[in-house]
Amino acid sequence: MVNQIIPIIGLAAGVLTSASLLPQLIKTLKTKEAEDVSPYMFWMLVIGTSLWTYYGILRDDLPLTIFNAFSVTLNILMLVLRKRFKKS
Repeated sequence: MVNQIIPIIGLAAGVLTSASLLPQLIKTLKTKEAEDVSPYMFWMLVIGTSLWTYYGILRDDLPLTIFNAFSVTLNILMLVLRKRFKKS
């Protein structure tokens, strides 16, 4: 029973953490404002999730690779939006 729940917990964690940036992205797209977004935080997340993606590839762990690659994409998108909507 416990062995059947472990993959479900992992998948749920991957979906929730990877999708956690979606509300901020949606808000940024709607308001076209991103001045309050810290670029340093997103660069750290890009580097960290890129390393997790690479780790998933090395371990041949498809969920780890996919969820973190999705996170890398969202974090890069947030950096692009911040640059695009920067006022100065």
